Parts: sequence; structure tokens; C-alpha cells
Amino acid sequence: MTNVTKSRPLSPHLQIYKFVPTMAMSILHRITGAALYVGTILVAAWLIAAASGAEHFDRVNWLFGSIIGQLVLIGYTWALIHHLIGGLRHIMWDVGMGYEKHFANRLAIANLVASVVLTLLVWAAVFLFV
Repeated sequence: MTNVTKSRPLSPHLQIYKFVPTMAMSILHRITGAALYVGTILVAAWLIAAASGAEHFDRVNWLFGSIIGQLVLIGYTWALIHHLIGGLRHIMWDVGMGYEKHFANRLAIANLVASVVLTLLVWAAVFLFV
């Protein structure tokens, strides 16, 4: 009897592929999408607390005002902005633009840089004007 599994080719996996910026942004796009689910639960909790009265709202505001809460909100903001920019990049691809290897890699790096810069600008505005 022949062992048919030995003659089959192995499926490609992450150790075979060269790690490139577009691969990293694809992975980050999926991670930020998942993070947005959790972050949206926090937004819903804040809205529910606001509708439930001053005591509940004060508790949630205290949590979001703590250092850990601020870091979570900054992370949520970055995930939202990064996912938005990644979505715009995918729209470009849907209309047939940006498939060239070097351009796609530069666009992937620009996605990361722009999301960090825009997040910093949003939070600088929050701390300056609120």
C-alpha cells in the first residue's frame, strides 16, 4: 500500500513567503478590524452609561479618563484610522489602481505612517482643545 500523503506537495505557509509591507498591512488590517469590534463595545458602553444617568456616566468617564483607558482609546483611534486608510487602499485596488509592486509597498508603508500621524494629530487636538 502506498502512502499518498508523502507524495503530495506541502501547502505554502508563512515561513515560505518573504515578509513584505503589503503582507504586514494585510495582517494589520485584519487585526484592526477585529479590534474595532471590541472598541465598538466600549463606545456602546459609554452611550448606555450616558443614557443610564449621571452616576453610571461618571464611572465610565472615570475609566476612560484613567491612563489605561486613555491608552485603550488611543489604540481604538489608531485602529479606526488605520482600518479606514487600509479600506481606501483596497478601494484603489478594486478599481484597478496601485498593483505595481513598488507602488503597493510604498502605499502600505504610507498607510502605517499616515495612521500613526493622524492618530497623533487627533489626540493632540483632544488634549489641546478639550
